[in-house]
Amino acid sequence: MLKMKIYHKYLLLLLPLLAFTSKSDSSKLIADKRISTVTYAMNHPMHAWEGVCKDVNSVIVYDKATKTIQQVAVSIKVDAFNSGNANRDSHAMEVLESLKFPKVTFVSSKIKSLSDMLTVEGNLNFHGISKPITIVASREDFINKLVIEGKFDVSLTDFKVERPSLFGLKTDDIFNVKFKLIFNL
Repeated sequence: MLKMKIYHKYLLLLLPLLAFTSKSDSSKLIADKRISTVTYAMNHPMHAWEGVCKDVNSVIVYDKATKTIQQVAVSIKVDAFNSGNANRDSHAMEVLESLKFPKVTFVSSKIKSLSDMLTVEGNLNFHGISKPITIVASREDFINKLVIEGKFDVSLTDFKVERPSLFGLKTDDIFNVKFKLIFNL
């Protein structure tokens, strides 16, 4: 009986250690800001354009043993996008109320992985409104890098953003977001 009590105490001491050990293969990886990008593409009846953000803050929880992505979070500053036209970018900052809502964020709630494809569910917070979205992305594994690329559409009216206009004509309500996130392993 005494041996059984000692065994139970020993087991109770080891359980937290085992839990810590099983999680030790998980680590937080931060996207390489020098080469990661988020791009938006918009259409106006007179022309189309893209704006790119090269100041991407992203972190994933990555399990080294299973090579799975367990969670992802992305944050970008609205004023970090550059469309190549200062007037357009300035107008975008006004329409998006960048002083009031300076960041766009995404945090995953569920990630399904099938080979090199990811289905990521989570919440997109844009213009002060949080909405659930599902993003399909691809992943490519290299010896020392992990590259995640994908795209999704966003409706301006869903996030209560006034559609920009030029010569009385408004942009399309839907715009496309593409991303390429690169993590060092």
